Amino acid sequence: MRSSILALADYVQQNLRIVAPVLFAPGILSLLSINMLRTASLRQTQMLNSTKPTPSPRSKVRARLPVPPLRQTLDRYLTSLEPFLHEDEAKGGMPFKRAYALREKWATDFENGIGKTLQERLVALDKVSPYNWLDDNFWINKAYLEWRAPLLVNSNWWLAFGDDPLIPKSALSGETNNNRAGTTFWQLRRAAWLVHRVLKFKDNIAQTNPAENTTSGAWMMESTSKMFNMARIPEPLCDTLSEKSDTSSQYGRSILVMVHNWCYLVKVYSPPLHGAKTPSLVPPGEIEAQLRAVMLDVEGRLANGEKALPIGALSADDRDRWAENLRHLVSLSPQNQRCHQAMLQSVMGLSLEHTTYTIPLASSSDPRRSHIRNPAQLSLDSHLHAIRGTTQNLSNRFYDKPFTLIVDPSTRAGATGEHSPVDALVPSIVAEYGLTEGVDTEPFGLRSHTQDVDEPGWQRLDWIADEKIKKECKGAIERANSIVENSDDSVLWFDKYGTDWIKNYGCYKLSPDAFIQMAMQLAWYQQQGEFTATYETVLTRMFKRGRTETLRTFSRESRLWVLSMVDPRATDAERFKLLCDAISSHSRRTREAMSGRGFDRHLLGLRLLLRPLNAESAALFEDELFERSAQWKLSTSGLSAGLLFKGTGFGSTYENGYGINYLAAPFMVKFGIESKFSCPTTSTQGFKDAITSAMLQMQNLCQSVSDNAHNKVANTSHL
Repeated sequence: MRSSILALADYVQQNLRIVAPVLFAPGILSLLSINMLRTASLRQTQMLNSTKPTPSPRSKVRARLPVPPLRQTLDRYLTSLEPFLHEDEAKGGMPFKRAYALREKWATDFENGIGKTLQERLVALDKVSPYNWLDDNFWINKAYLEWRAPLLVNSNWWLAFGDDPLIPKSALSGETNNNRAGTTFWQLRRAAWLVHRVLKFKDNIAQTNPAENTTSGAWMMESTSKMFNMARIPEPLCDTLSEKSDTSSQYGRSILVMVHNWCYLVKVYSPPLHGAKTPSLVPPGEIEAQLRAVMLDVEGRLANGEKALPIGALSADDRDRWAENLRHLVSLSPQNQRCHQAMLQSVMGLSLEHTTYTIPLASSSDPRRSHIRNPAQLSLDSHLHAIRGTTQNLSNRFYDKPFTLIVDPSTRAGATGEHSPVDALVPSIVAEYGLTEGVDTEPFGLRSHTQDVDEPGWQRLDWIADEKIKKECKGAIERANSIVENSDDSVLWFDKYGTDWIKNYGCYKLSPDAFIQMAMQLAWYQQQGEFTATYETVLTRMFKRGRTETLRTFSRESRLWVLSMVDPRATDAERFKLLCDAISSHSRRTREAMSGRGFDRHLLGLRLLLRPLNAESAALFEDELFERSAQWKLSTSGLSAGLLFKGTGFGSTYENGYGINYLAAPFMVKFGIESKFSCPTTSTQGFKDAITSAMLQMQNLCQSVSDNAHNKVANTSHL
């Protein structure tokens, strides 16, 4: 078995030419199905599919993220400005040649002046950094922890799971005769099963021998560890992350359960016994039993007229406000300090909903809020909204946790998480493993071999509040309600074709990821009548502590192709040639970004090392185009094929933009799209229509070129 697993790992890496986002090690692959492996691997396959084979041997040691050569970064930055300068000229601005020459001068001055000094500082900083110059010094603060906006919608990701086929269909309505405080039998059973599966994945990775890891295995081990036993801590001006808790503590062996806005700790690990070094995961039946005990307690509290302090709503508030409220809570009682520490150190979160959310009918007085929803679409979007957060459930989760499972009475499930410790691909891989096996009733008859008489299976985490905090809770709920009510969120299941058709079209071997990115460029332009800076996430996982690099989708090549699609004088042959050029450019720049040869993170590091108090400045950074070219009104990111997910999403970066998370599968592409109702120039329903139209136009274009080529061959054969 072991040799066949490693052989499969080698085959996938060498023949698919990827760094697959799964752990190629015996401890994990023996538990993964081939379908799971394919699903998790598809994302990077799509991004590099159109390139020539460049096999790389399995590597067990990841390099440091390099500091790119300064001239290389400047050249690539200048190239990224070209489409903006062409657009400025087309709108009556400065002629392209003059505008570009000016930026070239600023780049040269920078290279020969302050830029040289900044590069030397960055190289010196890298030498004294434990892992790399970016992650150790800049990234997590600038990208996440310094942001003061609420995490709800603005930063946290959300992921809606597929239904469990092993759960009786009668349970999907959420109506049973054994409800407890609004929860149902199968809800608690699926919750216990998912918790157990997720933690099994975590433990398998932690127990893997590092010497057997591939590069991606080391990345997965490193990244997964950051999902558990920690959380974000609100602080004035810049948040921090808690220290990873020791699993020898009771807090570190428990999960945070929230139900009816109350907080509980539920034990999921037994203490190490008989010389063991690590705690043992309790069976799913034991987790289920503890959840049922919690629900009995909740039922009694509701009967007594108790109401929970909505601590979850406070964590959804502006970060400085949450920091101040947390400081005040801790000053009120040591019990609040213990509650907060327990929530930080807990393994993960589990939110049990007591209602099944359905999107209400849109108000006729506000047509912009209406979507075209048949029953299937209504079900999809209702599920997605329930995981993102709604006015009914937003207080029933702790937004500072990196990973929280959510299950409602109808057994609909999903996950959400705070973004700063890991990128969303990591929890999606963990979640996908949890879904590869449905609820198996047999393990629920098992109980742990050890009974901890001195350690309760669950305990309350009750916060003590005063009138100030109660008033703050009311205000926090109102502000959070405004956020979710302004979130125009929907999922598009485009099922006319998927990655298989894109890859297998003709002999062109088009990259599915680049193809989809071009579709979004066309959709934006046809909806807005102009271009915008576009962000795509590229992982730098081949490097130690690597996170992400920016890939700028809006390029000289993508602009020319989009313009050809709206130019009636262009022929299909010309359009297709430009599409191939745009896809080729995108794929090349993907490879550059993922291999540490991008330029946006490098420019960030250089800019942050400027010393304004010493009168240091750079015209390159003061150029208005430097900022405008990084205003990501179109913020995009792809995950896996998502065969086991209904949809996913994250909030738009700009009020007048879109946040788009997509799942590209062999026969369909799922687009999770978020925008703001308050913006008159954006519409999620409108952009869904625009993407559908763009994808169909691109298919028609490819087929037209193919038909013409076929006809030419047929005519030639008759000569």
